[in-house]
Formats: sequence, structure tokens, C-alpha cells
Amino acid sequence: MSEKPRLGSFQSLGPNGFHEVAYTEWGDPQSPRLVFCVHGYTRNSRDFDVLAESLAEECHVVCMDVAGRGRSEWLPKKNDYSFSLYLTDAAALLARVTAPPPPPTGLKRVFRRTQPKPKRHIDWIGTSMGGLIGMMLAARRNSPIRRLILNDVGPLVPWPALMRMKKAQTGLGRSFSCLEDVEFHLRETCASFGPLTETQWRKVTTNSAIEQRDGSYVLAFDPAIITHMRSGGVTGVAFGSEFLAGVDLWPTYEAIRCPTLVLRGAESDLLLGKIADDMMRRGPRAKIVEFEGIGHAPWLMADEQIGAVRDFLFASTVKAPAAEPVRREKVALHPA
Repeated sequence: MSEKPRLGSFQSLGPNGFHEVAYTEWGDPQSPRLVFCVHGYTRNSRDFDVLAESLAEECHVVCMDVAGRGRSEWLPKKNDYSFSLYLTDAAALLARVTAPPPPPTGLKRVFRRTQPKPKRHIDWIGTSMGGLIGMMLAARRNSPIRRLILNDVGPLVPWPALMRMKKAQTGLGRSFSCLEDVEFHLRETCASFGPLTETQWRKVTTNSAIEQRDGSYVLAFDPAIITHMRSGGVTGVAFGSEFLAGVDLWPTYEAIRCPTLVLRGAESDLLLGKIADDMMRRGPRAKIVEFEGIGHAPWLMADEQIGAVRDFLFASTVKAPAAEPVRREKVALHPA
């Protein structure tokens, strides 16, 4: 029987007051292995349902709805949408889900066996924007992130790809008369993510729409995350000098010390092949796995994509980077 996620939320503090951040949980909260997942710019935590269910037997999996997306609150002050807020919210949720349980009382305390609690391993899986948040946290001093997986994003995000993604969000704030219309819209805007089964498309659609009082639907993200995008809204993050080519986070990437896996859609315009090659030579010298026939960004629902994630997370050891980087690993697309 398939496991269902547990839905949670908490109050996080932003520049203009508190706001609610939602998340889903899978697996045993006391597991020594925590996998933390963060979605792409206009997506939501439920994109990780298939992956999370596959990891839940071995791990505690937590998937966050970034502010303004999914079930998280839409911010009243639209200029608050920034990476500095997203980093703060992610750190607050990490602290929440890694906090020790309350000590036992009464007889339970008397008969409790004293044994050291194993240290939790925290692994991060981030798609697009979620990968950028993971990079920024992994680069910080004393970061708790043990292994990092970046799904189709790197330290240089080309301007043309950003402009293409912004233009793709046509009809922001529009309403849809039925879920079938929402699904038709998502099949167009998310076509590059790769094929899904009919059942998967229907589930993605259900998790990507909010029903209004009149029975119509809107997409599950605040249109202001697109219309009020801030430039340089990340406090304490070092930007590189390649700003003419795109958003340059090479200094951040080169500060990462944990083993890193990069998943790339072979046809992606957001993570270019040249950038992926450079990521094997610089910073943590990431391992690259490339999925043919897919653009930005793989859904992480196909068996070969989940297999690449599991192989990296559950490897007993991660070899030190070789003197010369290996070639990108290419994985053929299997029909859904």
C-alpha cells in the first residue's frame, strides 16, 4: 500500500512579519537520515511525492513549499519574495524537523535506556530554484548538508533562459473553468520536464491548482513571484563577475565542500552543457548525470531519475574527486 504524506506548517519570520510555511513529510521522523527537498520557481512540494515515497522506507523526507507556492502563504508585501527570505525559511524548517523529541517523563524516564543518539545525515535535493537555495546553504560555514543534489541548475543561470521562463508564464493570475483546462496549460508549460503517465499528469494538476469559491481554479502560486522579482535580493551571497552572461553564483559553488550530484536534462537551456562540464572541474567537482530527451527540469518521477538519486544518496562512500573529471553520464529516456 502506498504511503501518504503528512502535511505540516509553521510560522516563519520575514521582513514584514510572520508568514505560514507549509511542508510535507514522509517516513520516520526519528530516522538518522533526513532528505530535504525544495521545488522549482513556480512549482510546489508535491512534485517530490514519487521520489519521497521511494525514499521513505530508509529516510525521513521533508519537502517544503516555498513562500508564495503550494500551500504556503502568499506574502502581502510582494517585495519580500527574495532568496534571503527563502534561505531563512529553509533554515527554520531544518531546525524544526531536526529538533530532538521531548524527553520522556514518569516511568518512561526511569526505564529509558541511555544510549547516544546517532547524528542525523542531512541530504538536500533541489530542483532549479530549490537547487540554488541548496547551493547557498551548503556554501555557508558549518552547513549541516552532507550531500547535495542539484536538479538541472548550476552556478551560472543564463539570461536568455530566465527570460524564456518568464515569458512562458503567460496569463498570470488567470482562472480556469475546470481541472482539464489546468492540465492542458501545465502540459504546455511543463512539456520540457519530460513525459508523465496520464495518472501522473492528473496528480500534478490536482496539486498545482487551487479551487476558488465559484468553482474555478487558479495555479498554486502567487503571480507576484514573477511580476515582483527582485534583483540581487540575497544578503551575504557572493556574486561573480560574469553578470553579462547570467546570474553568476560561481563563488558560492566553489565554497561548497560536500559531495555533489548534478542531474541535467540534455536539452536544458538553463544548465548548459559547458557549465555542467565546468562544474566537474571546479568547487566540489560534481558528478553529472544527463537524461536524454528532456529539457529544464526533470520531474524526478521516472525510474532512471529516481535510481540516480538513490545511487548517490545510499553510496557507502563517495570517492574523492579525480585529478581529471570524468565524462558526463548519459541516461536514455524510457517512455512513461
